Amino acid sequence: MSFRELTMTNVKEVLRRWQAGQSARGIERDGVADRKTVARYVEAARQHDVDQHTELTDDVVRSVAIAVQQRPTVRRSEERSLLDTQRVRIEQWLRQSEPLRLTRVHELLLRDGIEVSYSTLLRYAHEEFGWKERPPTVRIDDPPAGEEAQIDFGKMGYITTVDGSHRHAVWVLIVTLTMSRYQFVWPTYKQTLEALCAGLDAAWWFFGGVVLRVVLDNMTAAIIKADPKDPTINPAFLEYAQSRGFFVDPARVRRPQDKARVENQVPYVRERWFAGETFADDDIVALRKHAMIWCRDVAGARLHGTTQRVPREVFEAEEKAHLLKAPEQPFDVPRWTTAKVHPDHHIQIARALYSVPTKYLHQRVRVRLDSRSIEVYFQHELVKKHTRVPAGKRATDPNDYPVGKAPYAQRSIDSILQRARQFGEHVGRYAERLLEGPLPWVKMRQAYGLLRLCERYSPERVDALCSRSLAFDVVDVRRIERMLKQAKLDEQSAPEGRVVPLPKSRFARDPKSFETVKKPAAKGGE
Repeated sequence: MSFRELTMTNVKEVLRRWQAGQSARGIERDGVADRKTVARYVEAARQHDVDQHTELTDDVVRSVAIAVQQRPTVRRSEERSLLDTQRVRIEQWLRQSEPLRLTRVHELLLRDGIEVSYSTLLRYAHEEFGWKERPPTVRIDDPPAGEEAQIDFGKMGYITTVDGSHRHAVWVLIVTLTMSRYQFVWPTYKQTLEALCAGLDAAWWFFGGVVLRVVLDNMTAAIIKADPKDPTINPAFLEYAQSRGFFVDPARVRRPQDKARVENQVPYVRERWFAGETFADDDIVALRKHAMIWCRDVAGARLHGTTQRVPREVFEAEEKAHLLKAPEQPFDVPRWTTAKVHPDHHIQIARALYSVPTKYLHQRVRVRLDSRSIEVYFQHELVKKHTRVPAGKRATDPNDYPVGKAPYAQRSIDSILQRARQFGEHVGRYAERLLEGPLPWVKMRQAYGLLRLCERYSPERVDALCSRSLAFDVVDVRRIERMLKQAKLDEQSAPEGRVVPLPKSRFARDPKSFETVKKPAAKGGE
């Protein structure tokens, strides 16, 4: 029989058989222990004054076992003894505020003539100072039903398109309910915020409810800045959490134990769901349907190695009733950004323009945009809201401009005509003739010039000139301006009290000169 170290039960059995009168060979024949081993324990028992009538208490058996099994103290090697002489220095180097690397400690010792191997120094640091020893861990109990889910992205591998032109890297979002270990897998080609929210919504619909708290790592889609005590959560993902009613609990950086229930599920899903499977094509919808069936019928129906229970059965019986209400509609994922209000009262967002009130010109504002609208915030105050427009378009609210400036900015033809009619009937008709046609904005500068002439000179004079110009079908604002200037010069040079009439048109004639058919003379003086 080969050597083996006896347990307390085996030692007690050897002593009990010896007290019963069995020989060492008989004890060996019964398979309890080798006869030489039996002889050592019997000799130790006699040295501790144990005979056939001594009661074999735990203390007696322990004293006999220690006497046989204790090993002599190993003599320290020369290298370890040499390190003992440098114990204070080594401890100081390893425990100072900025500890030295062990390789540097080894170099310093060699430079001082302490010739020891690095492996000996490594064992010495571990045993004497606990250098870089793993701290003891405490197993955290599972939370109550419906309280927590742990999520993580994991890379599965690649699938090739039908035509073989390129490959897609397949990622999955794994959502594991911590209490029941029931899990959901959501395949995706991206790890964006949109993919994260869509995957979580699909998980809530799969489970039939939402948990109270979601533990996740510092994925960039959800966490902007990782920090053990004060992480910065993506405001868009925070909105999603608020709309679904759960709290976000980010794990620490490089601390997989903070979400251990889902961390070890990544290789499990890769091996049991993805590896070895042949997918017909790269249809992501079919891929997700396949994963959902696998979660329900394979992963959910297995006997879990840790809990020794079936996750789906535990979920249905104990956890499902504690979940919050599942969402009814998909989440419209918003996007937050910053923009500067330009002098034209507009900001550019997603290649479209949106107006902002004059008060916020040249200021930087925070903008929230989703598929339907955009909201503009200045110092946490909502200052403007627009319906979202396609790229290349603009949304302008006339009320955002200063008083009287909106028509200019909007190039409003109606506002020009309305102002022209206020200066006179013929001015209004003249403006209508000026702005008619398919491209009215080409003549807008002349129309504004006409209005300024009415403000600079008397509206009656401008109205009279417009009437005369319309009679001869001459629509030219610059000619009217020249005629007004000439009349003003004539007034300034004329004797005092004399009224200078407006100059006649160059080609003005009596309308009768244009008649081609003469009217017959009246008979009988009638």
